[in-house]
Amino acid sequence: MHEVTVKGVTIPKLGLGTYRLTGDDARHDIAEALALGYRHLDTARAYGNEVEVGQALRAAAVPRESVFVTTKLAMGSLTRDRVRASAQASLRDLGLEHLDLLLVHWPDPDTPLEETLAALTELVEEGATRAIGVSNFPPSWVRRACELAAVVTNQVEYHPYLSQDALLAEAERDDHTLTAYAPVARGRTADDPVLQEIAHRHGRTPAQVALRWLVQQPRVVAVPRSASQQRRRENLGALDFALDAEEMARITALDQGLRLIQGGRVDWER
Repeated sequence: MHEVTVKGVTIPKLGLGTYRLTGDDARHDIAEALALGYRHLDTARAYGNEVEVGQALRAAAVPRESVFVTTKLAMGSLTRDRVRASAQASLRDLGLEHLDLLLVHWPDPDTPLEETLAALTELVEEGATRAIGVSNFPPSWVRRACELAAVVTNQVEYHPYLSQDALLAEAERDDHTLTAYAPVARGRTADDPVLQEIAHRHGRTPAQVALRWLVQQPRVVAVPRSASQQRRRENLGALDFALDAEEMARITALDQGLRLIQGGRVDWER
């Protein structure tokens, strides 16, 4: 099985990102992904599609307990009362009795991290979510978060052109995962000569190679988004081959410090 277990929580290594999937397209694409074999769905209050994610999950011939569902708190909803309200709204819209993973979407310097994580821990204790984590947390923030609560992942932009060595070190130190969004750098991997060469060697696509590079790292999970059935099928193909040490190193060396997603009010280097 292509999974990673941390702090007693088992997470599928490859999931479906649902950012910008809404309406009938979301219901169709998510249901189709589940039929293809995806068992990890990643959404957020900010995506505005939790209703559709829940509908697709109920329509699929897949037991609820076999699908790992991640969502994120509403943006700016990090006080105790707002954390609880956001979680309850997610459960209502998804139509679920519990979440598998609930994340802080972005750090907020205006709300004490202690308050936010205490509220999330209460939700774990009450059974509203199996686990909690963070997203878009730089090293100093994730270190503080791990001192305050049982964080199981930090979801961040991660692809061959953006090294996350500092965050991977934090993940190793605390025993949590790093979940990679934008894992194929918004399509930039398709034209990369190194990835093309490695892909040709394996009879794969450059995107599959980039995804394999991520999920082959012991603590990394990837949640690519695709509106194409062919791409969703291809992405799953990242799980059934392996890269050798030289190929892994060559891909790691592609780092350019290229950050495609800007947001938040924290120092990414600290």
